[in-house]
Amino acid sequence: AIPANAAASMSFPMINMEKLETEERGAAMEVIQDACENWGFFELLNHGISHELMDEVERVSKAHYAACREEQFKEFAAKTLEAGEKGADVKDVDWESTFFVRHLPASNLADLPDLDHHYRQVMKEFASEIERLAEKVLDLLCENLGLEQGYLKRAFAGSRGPTFGTKVSSYPPCPRPDMVDGLRAHTDAGGVILLFQDDQVSGLQLLKDGAWVEVPPMRHAIVVNIGDQLEVITNGRYKSVMHRVLTRPDGNRMSIASFYNPGADAIIFPAPALVGAADAAERNEGEEGTAVYPRFVFEDYMNLYVRHKFEAKEPRFKAMKADAAPIATA
Repeated sequence: AIPANAAASMSFPMINMEKLETEERGAAMEVIQDACENWGFFELLNHGISHELMDEVERVSKAHYAACREEQFKEFAAKTLEAGEKGADVKDVDWESTFFVRHLPASNLADLPDLDHHYRQVMKEFASEIERLAEKVLDLLCENLGLEQGYLKRAFAGSRGPTFGTKVSSYPPCPRPDMVDGLRAHTDAGGVILLFQDDQVSGLQLLKDGAWVEVPPMRHAIVVNIGDQLEVITNGRYKSVMHRVLTRPDGNRMSIASFYNPGADAIIFPAPALVGAADAAERNEGEEGTAVYPRFVFEDYMNLYVRHKFEAKEPRFKAMKADAAPIATA
């Protein structure tokens, strides 16, 4: 078993975005850089999304779970616990109640059952704010990487713009946290993920230096994490990291994760400006830099990912490389 490291969460990278407009910008950008290279996660404070809107998103999401999803989850929970008690292996089950809202390239909000008009309007407004913040984050990452402004947004665009959606999840109390996880360990397949998580009930952990570290709940914060596609585009300078959600015997944890991903037909490859930069410290003097990661179509990667989500990412990259033509780095 991998140990939990509670002490490391004390130094979890947090960025007050207001400092980006002051003389402290340089220090804040250094925190972002360290977070992307060494943590794969960071938290944003004062990010521009109103606290009133976030409070309403939380209120309507928790009310919707209680009214429309709780009874169905209780049936699943009873069957899962019964199977586990009888000796069945339930480690390939996730103790979560979840649904997905697609925003781009086309919204499915109007098609989802059980959502009232107010919930749809609140989610639409929140998605607009999160999309704006995601693109702001991508521009900050461009600046940190020395890429021209807009490079990452264009890299994600494909022919119809990015894929953008929100996973709304509840992680209800579990009487046997030893038996089943809330969400099994995985990296995220896509680009940049922005999470509005419960500030009262913890459970999200990331893997850092061989130990599990808690992502600390903080009121009105947005958690950002790096997906596999940013690892590829940065040629390994940024890293997607394994993370998981633990179950708890008390508390129903809310998780509203928005995924700003490449378009389905976007061609993903290491940014030419970063080929050689990311691996400079690891090669001998005089050696040429190389594209460590392959070129591929995002949809092809996703088709592989859905079959191997809860496995290490490296074999996925290797499989895409086996199918790919070499990338010119001139």
